[in-house]
Amino acid sequence: MSDQNQLDFEGIERQPLLEFTEKAYLDYSMYVILDRALPHIGDGLKPVQRRIIFAMSELGLAAAAKPKKSARTVGDVIGKYHPHGDTACYEAMVHMAQDFSFRYPIVDGQGNWGSTDDPKSFAAMRYTEAKLTPYAAVMLAELGQGTVDWSPNFDGTLDEPRLLPAGLPNLLLNGAAGIAVGMSTDVPPHNLNEVATALIRLLDEPNTTIRGLCKHIKGPDFPTGGEIISPKSELQAIYKSGTGTLRVRATYELEDGDVVITNLPHQVSGSKVLEQIAAQMRAKKLPMVEDLRDESDHENPTRLVLMLRSSRVDAEELMSHLFASTDLERTQRVNMNVIGLDGKPSVRGLKELLSEWLDYRLETVKRRLRYHLERVEERLHILGGRLTAYLKIDQVIAIIRKEDKPKPVLMKRFKLTDIQAEDILNLRLRQLAKLEEINIRAEQDELSAERDTLKKQLKSRVQLKKLVRAEILMAAEQFGDERRTVIIEREPAQALDETQLIANEPVTVILSERGWARAAKGHDIDPLTLSYKSGDAYLNAAPGRSNQNVVFIDSSGRAYSLPAHSLVSARGQGEPLSGRLNPPEGAVFCGVMTGDETSRWLVASDAGYGFFVQLGQLHSRNRAGKALIRVPDQGKVLVPAPHYGEEFPGNALVAAVSSIGRLLLFPAEELPELSRGKGIKILGIPGKKYSAGEEQMVAVALVGPDEQLLVFSGQRRMSLGGDDLEHYLGTRGLRGSMLPRGWRKVERLDVERESGD
Repeated sequence: MSDQNQLDFEGIERQPLLEFTEKAYLDYSMYVILDRALPHIGDGLKPVQRRIIFAMSELGLAAAAKPKKSARTVGDVIGKYHPHGDTACYEAMVHMAQDFSFRYPIVDGQGNWGSTDDPKSFAAMRYTEAKLTPYAAVMLAELGQGTVDWSPNFDGTLDEPRLLPAGLPNLLLNGAAGIAVGMSTDVPPHNLNEVATALIRLLDEPNTTIRGLCKHIKGPDFPTGGEIISPKSELQAIYKSGTGTLRVRATYELEDGDVVITNLPHQVSGSKVLEQIAAQMRAKKLPMVEDLRDESDHENPTRLVLMLRSSRVDAEELMSHLFASTDLERTQRVNMNVIGLDGKPSVRGLKELLSEWLDYRLETVKRRLRYHLERVEERLHILGGRLTAYLKIDQVIAIIRKEDKPKPVLMKRFKLTDIQAEDILNLRLRQLAKLEEINIRAEQDELSAERDTLKKQLKSRVQLKKLVRAEILMAAEQFGDERRTVIIEREPAQALDETQLIANEPVTVILSERGWARAAKGHDIDPLTLSYKSGDAYLNAAPGRSNQNVVFIDSSGRAYSLPAHSLVSARGQGEPLSGRLNPPEGAVFCGVMTGDETSRWLVASDAGYGFFVQLGQLHSRNRAGKALIRVPDQGKVLVPAPHYGEEFPGNALVAAVSSIGRLLLFPAEELPELSRGKGIKILGIPGKKYSAGEEQMVAVALVGPDEQLLVFSGQRRMSLGGDDLEHYLGTRGLRGSMLPRGWRKVERLDVERESGD
């Protein structure tokens, strides 16, 4: 390799990659924390916000001035002080102008500056105009009075303030939110009047506790109002530690039977809330709500109306459900992590924040007084020289006329300083007539009194506190307003049970032989007249309510439950249960049960065994169901039979029929109630061991007093009642009596009863 191609590393610093990357990341972290994401406790602003406000003041955009295009402001900010993206800068400016984002807006915007529904729907900066609000004067009024330090801008051509001399704790008033590297901040906004009284209390009593401060500052005060429902003890704990969470919910009123939502939690979109409520209505989970409207306008920024179906609807119960299931109630995080006067970020409690800001304010006022004192002493010094010139005006004029360099002569003759001599030489001839001794001495006396007052205030901390106190009260009187967020301790919101949210309507659940299920409205449905898929047919049906659970039982003896309202309409041919449930391989669905949780059903296997079970014990969310009845190998479960009597077992009769046409009836009280198992013998079948193909039990039913037993064989139906039933009465476990010839191939049993909801 030639010498020309060899690299020369002489004079180049060598550093391990690990050390370099670690230092670079730490430097970046500190930059993000200190110069971008976290606010300073002094003025409560992030650098971009501070630079926007300062740039607008430099452009003369005070509250009384005419607004200018936002693009002009953004251009000055990013061109002079903040070399970052114009979009991010404009968004920060918009945020300070939105009265639903800032409790006390700093920018007065004209045009489209976004809405609560979509805060980022603001117009482009070339269309909007802006100036500062009157509140911004609190941040800027003392800027040119020596109150803050200045530093060069990014290119060293201009100076910018490191902080603004805020006359109020803007950090607490408007809050702050930001994410840095490894830390974040969430300071909620507060009410100016409450913060002012707490500051005065702390000025007078520095040892005031958090409990004492909380007598003045009740809690955060969000610009969009709402209710803070967290307990008082939790609020005090948050203010003590500087971290925690509070629960904020919307407020509502009742107007002519309608629920009107008037305030939303901070940063919650009204349109999103309407979407969430509408989604529940589409899912038929809010049967008590008939319609909802958005009546928000300029005069009523939030007015969401919920029309209730009837006056019997419990509005409080409904709103509690909506609080729990929508953004009408949400958790607000509090993490008062800010940059302190020491330049370091840390989490501070309420007392620390207020105390440290008071230290900042006292120092700011002290610097302002020193600045004024210097200006007063400079003026007195000038007036002393002018008085000398007035008393010896003829000599002064003669020296100026004769001497080539009159300044040193004046200084020597009249013992003047360089500044005094320069002032005399700069006087115009027409001003000489005005140099009256009385006026000069009057101004001297006035300035001397002011100087004495300033010195007393600077020497006395009591006088300094009194001045700060008066200024805080004056600012509070000018900009203070009523609290918007109500603080009221309430119980946590509770979502309604799903059964309470479903319309309570009569339905009939139909199950086909191939396991397809559907729900038809009403109880006067004849399932046999419905259409079924080719090769499929009616198997079983059960009347119930739309807000109840439906239990399906399969041939393996497992029970599965689904909400009745979730089943497809009977207008179609249903849906396969295998798509929503996971039965064992080879199992088929054999029956359906629905009704009250306390209703009893007779479940049995074709081996002749069975028992009663309460329907509520079969409810399960498991797709694989739960074991119910033990079935022998190659055996199957029969269609379950309901007991509709008010009491159990009452004087109902169990009817069981075998595959060869033997029918047995016995008192239902002889059959036990179990939660699961094999059951006990219902119908006596020959043989010690179950064997498919031999005599089996094929159907069971429960016959109440004055009811008819229906025996189905093919397309024919036979009705048995009264004396006809006595022929088949016996004891549980007997074989029963033979049915008449032609009726011994029974397919199913049913009872004839009055229909009802």
